[in-house]
This record gives sequence, structure tokens and C-alpha cells, in this order.
Amino acid sequence: MKLQRHGTIACLALATALAVSACGSDNNEPTGASGSANPAAADCATGTVNAQGSSAQKNAIDEWRKAYQQKCAGSTINYEPSGSGAGIQAFIAGTADFAGSDSALKPEEQPQADAKCPGGAAIHLPMVIGPVSVAYNVSGLDTLQLKPTTLAQIFAGKVTKWDDAAIKADNPGVTLPSTTIQTVHRSDESGTTDNFTDYLSKTAPADWTFGKGKAWKAPGGTGAAKSDGVASAIKQADGSIGYVEWSYAENGGLKMAKIGNGAGEFAELTAESAGKTIAGAQVAGQGNDLKMTIDFNTKEAGAYPIVLVTYEIVCSKGLAADKLALVKGFLSHAASAEGQAELTELGYAPLPETVRAKVETAVKALA
Repeated sequence: MKLQRHGTIACLALATALAVSACGSDNNEPTGASGSANPAAADCATGTVNAQGSSAQKNAIDEWRKAYQQKCAGSTINYEPSGSGAGIQAFIAGTADFAGSDSALKPEEQPQADAKCPGGAAIHLPMVIGPVSVAYNVSGLDTLQLKPTTLAQIFAGKVTKWDDAAIKADNPGVTLPSTTIQTVHRSDESGTTDNFTDYLSKTAPADWTFGKGKAWKAPGGTGAAKSDGVASAIKQADGSIGYVEWSYAENGGLKMAKIGNGAGEFAELTAESAGKTIAGAQVAGQGNDLKMTIDFNTKEAGAYPIVLVTYEIVCSKGLAADKLALVKGFLSHAASAEGQAELTELGYAPLPETVRAKVETAVKALA
């Protein structure tokens, strides 16, 4: 499996930046699949939990589901990668026990979500850190680097040919074809879109005038549903470029651009470079609500700047009695050092230890 190369080497690279307490190996079998851990440590419970939301975290959730269900007989965790917007609406409608979202609840959504939590509130638990790749498919172009302004101009439709002067300036000495650029974006409401457009808004405001949001607002381009749809659309079209969570670009064998950061460097997307941006993230929520803010203009040397956090949105109190133990058990595994270590081989970055410990405490407090 291609993603296995993120094993020990990537894990060791992350250790300093993220202070992760335990990491996976280059073993062909993911940590969670081994079944060697003490089942008692998994906070096992029985029953069925239904969740949905972010497709960016699907690969992480699938790994955690497999590991937890193998350890805990009688447990079923269903997760539908319907997209962040759909996941939040399902949570508000009461059809999802928790929702995965690559962006925090909007101010107008928060009270609706809180209403589903008798005696409590809907809180954000950062569980998956997923770098967002800028993936491309251009015949004969094996290396590409883009400043934020150039990237914004491409997705805004201002730069339409691969040999445009702006792209040439970012890639001296590289032969660029005159191929027409085909941009690919998410057609469904997506937290990945929210984060990507937030990045463009903060790093290239003069060139990106469409604001941020889960829905794509810029004209032109091709829309594709969910992360796997974007990756597939890029792979099928020569001249294309799009934004997609790292693990999907890796699984699809897509080439990825180096992106300019606040230090004026072009950073390659690696676990280490993403970790440098993550290490500077701040917790913005209060108490056990762990919303985070990421500095897209990071000046940390070597930092890859386009990184998102996927939250599990869950009730701090008020979970149905027949769901509480299983939700806590599953999320406890996801937030554990073991669960986070499983992410490195899947194209994600583990939570910084200081944040991971807070998430683990918040999960244990669910009632």
C-alpha cells in the first residue's frame, strides 16, 4: 500500500514538532489491525452508533472502526462520508450520533446543534489533522511550485494556461506546456472547501475575492462530489488541478505542488512539514469545546501551510442512554495515543500531544 511509506521515518520526523508519545511502524499491517493491544484499554461497549460527515477523514474513521470493532465484540460503528455540511445537518436532525466536520459550526448552526443536547451543548473535538494537497495532472510536468497569489489566480479563473507568466515566475527553468488549466473543486458543501478558501482569503486577499465557505463560489471549473470524486476527476483530465485531502492524493498516485509559505519558501507536503504548521495551532474554544485556529501565514521554516482539522461534533451531555458508552468508547480509541499513531501511515498527521490529552479528557467527560 503506497501510504505505508509514511511509517517510522515520518513518525520520527513528527515526534519533535508534535511531541507524539507513540508512533506506528513500517509494518504492513496497521497498528489497529493487529489486535495485540489490551481490549480493556479500548473502553469496549456494545450496540450501534451512526455517524456521518467529512469525507476527508473517511480513511481515518475506517481504520479506527476496524480496530475498535475487532477489539470490542458486539459493537458496530457506521460512518457515512456524506460531506461536512451534510454531517452537521444530520446531527441537527438527530439522525447522526456525532458528525465529522472539517470546519466548526457556524454561529447560526450552534444553537440548533445545542438543542439536540439536553443539559449540554454541541462541542468540537479535533480528531484528525489532514493536510490539504494541491494535486495536479499535467503531461510532462513532474514538478510544480506555486505561491499563494498564483494559486488564488488559478482557482479564481484569472490564470488559464499552464505557461502563464505567473506560473513561469514560480517555476524558473521548468518547461511549461500551453495546456488549458482545468480547475477541480468540491460540488458538495465541504469543510475542505471551507479551509481551502479560508487559506486563499488569508494569504491572497487581493486575488481571491470570493470569501470562505463550505460551498464553492468562484465561477468556472469542474465540480466533483466528495474527496474521492475530486481525486478521480484530477486523475482523468490532463491539465487539471484541484485541492484534496492528502491521503486521497496519495492513494490516487497524484502529483502534488509545493506551496509557498509565510517564510517565502516553497514547502513540499510531508508529515514533517505539515506538523510544523500544526504545532503552531491554537485552541480557541472554551472548556471541553476544542475549536482550533491555524495560522495559514506561518513563517515557520519548511512548514506546509494548507492544513485542516476535522472535528467530531458531539453532545457534551444529553447523548441517548443506549449510545453514550459506545460513542465514548469509540472516540476514546480515536483520541488515544494508539489511535492517533495509526494515522501516520494513512496520510494524516497525529494531534499534538497537548491537544490530544485535552481531547481525551473531553471524551471521558461526555455524559
